[in-house]
Amino acid sequence: MTKPVKRTSDKFKLGIATWRFYLVLGVIASIYLGLMARAAYIQIIEPDMLKKQGDMRSLRVSASDVQRGSIVDRNGYELAISVPVETVWANPKVVLKNRVLAKTEYWKALAEVLGQDISTLTNRIVSHPNKQFIYLERKVSPAIANYIAKLKIPGIHLRKESKRFYPTGEISAHLVGFTNVDDKGIEGVERVYDDILTGKGGATRFRKDAKGNKIEILSVKKAQQPKNVVLSIDQRIQAIAYKELKGAVSAFKATSGSVVVTNVHTGEILAMVNSPSYNPNNRKNVAIHRFRNRAITDVYEPGSTMKPLTVLTGLNFGSIKADTIIDTNPGWMRLGGRRVSDPINRGKLSITDILVHSSNMGTSKIALSVPKDYLLGAFFDVGFGEDTGTGLIGESSGIMHDRPRWSKFELATLSWGAGLAITPVQLARLYTAIANGGVKIPLSIVKKTPATKSVIEPERVFSAQSTKDVRAMLEKVVNEHVQKAKVAGYRVGGKTGTGIKAVAGGYGNDYVGLFAGIAPIEKPELVVVVVINEPGGDLYEGAQVAAPVFSRVMKGALQVLNIAPSVHVSAINHSAKDHVKKGRHNNV
Repeated sequence: MTKPVKRTSDKFKLGIATWRFYLVLGVIASIYLGLMARAAYIQIIEPDMLKKQGDMRSLRVSASDVQRGSIVDRNGYELAISVPVETVWANPKVVLKNRVLAKTEYWKALAEVLGQDISTLTNRIVSHPNKQFIYLERKVSPAIANYIAKLKIPGIHLRKESKRFYPTGEISAHLVGFTNVDDKGIEGVERVYDDILTGKGGATRFRKDAKGNKIEILSVKKAQQPKNVVLSIDQRIQAIAYKELKGAVSAFKATSGSVVVTNVHTGEILAMVNSPSYNPNNRKNVAIHRFRNRAITDVYEPGSTMKPLTVLTGLNFGSIKADTIIDTNPGWMRLGGRRVSDPINRGKLSITDILVHSSNMGTSKIALSVPKDYLLGAFFDVGFGEDTGTGLIGESSGIMHDRPRWSKFELATLSWGAGLAITPVQLARLYTAIANGGVKIPLSIVKKTPATKSVIEPERVFSAQSTKDVRAMLEKVVNEHVQKAKVAGYRVGGKTGTGIKAVAGGYGNDYVGLFAGIAPIEKPELVVVVVINEPGGDLYEGAQVAAPVFSRVMKGALQVLNIAPSVHVSAINHSAKDHVKKGRHNNV
């Protein structure tokens, strides 16, 4: 006989077991479905996050930096080089985690060797607790780096970098310029040719395993090596020019000065110096105005150095000839109610005498003998009102007015260098054109190669005969009027200039002494321009302050370049020596 109650209980237990089974099965299925959905979401819909996390743990980039290219002179002498140094950096997280700040003796030693205040140094760590990299000191010397390495302070590290060094110091500072702490050129040639000098570093992307071993190289980018820049300057001549200029600025108590030396045939600048200068290796506490290259930025009224240009214009136009006589009586004249005059009445003067005596009357009459447009065109043709082609940043184009109306008085004063303002390098370009036979060529601070020389298209601005006549006149100027500009053994020609500094409303009491000259006259090779700005003593004229500097710089440059002495001068010197010897023999 069956027991119904018992059967009911069995069915109930079986129902409970089935429900639990399906519940567990459902949970397990849900888990797997959830995992599959999550995997599908991560793998298909949004895989970038995990890839990024994986790359952060395994992907590495090894950079290969390149040092900045060198700047050298035309003979390969180094003017700017990069030297290996170390940079000190800290990991604040590690420092704070290891409680390194408590070890005050370490920080005292570190602060002392870095020349910093200990509280300032430690505050930089405390104020960046979450950072893993901060600079403590950029580009320290190897000796300081070795000392810091021996301290073995946890969280303090060294990093290899390079530092710019300028072997010639203040001699070539204005031309070469300098870089900032990140090796970016910010002045001079360093800035102009920054892209060429910088190059591009290489990089290798690879994966590493948990132990740090390379397991896959993904890509390799080769470094692009920087190029060196070869300047046109000759450091030997640069050093001579700077020494003589610095001595003159000091001796005459001048505010500043500049010297430019050019190669007559190529337009290459062999020297460009300014005083006062600065040490590019240590620029702390240097006034900003001392960084500017005055030879290309500062403009002056060139004074009587413009008179050869006026004479050239008259010769080229045909209103005068080399043997023309001009009557300057009575030594003065009025133009539009204003007076033009010489210090004394010099009467009738030849064209040569007009330059020798620097006659304002003579050059004024020459200027008024040619059409206004022709005269003004000559001043523009030689490069006034434009840059000289150096490519240097900050070069001034000077002040040369291009207006339709000019009075006769303005044209007269323009003929002797008033009413315009030019840079020393523009003056050098003018005399380079006079020296090479009347051809204007761009000036260059980069050494020219046969390829670059052929690219230049020279522009003839004066006839060869006119410039030859003017060079002969300039030689007489030196021989008869500017004895201090003579160079022993060489025939030299040139012209002085004394400009009055302009102030608001007119002219002040400060002067600028100038001299521009050529040598050797029979076969010109070099042009030297000297500017002495605001001499403070009793001597201020170009013949007194600038001509002696010209003589010494020109002599040194001719000797450095091994240019043969002038035959005519050598013959005279030998004849004089023979005469002295005969005299001594007769006395005996």
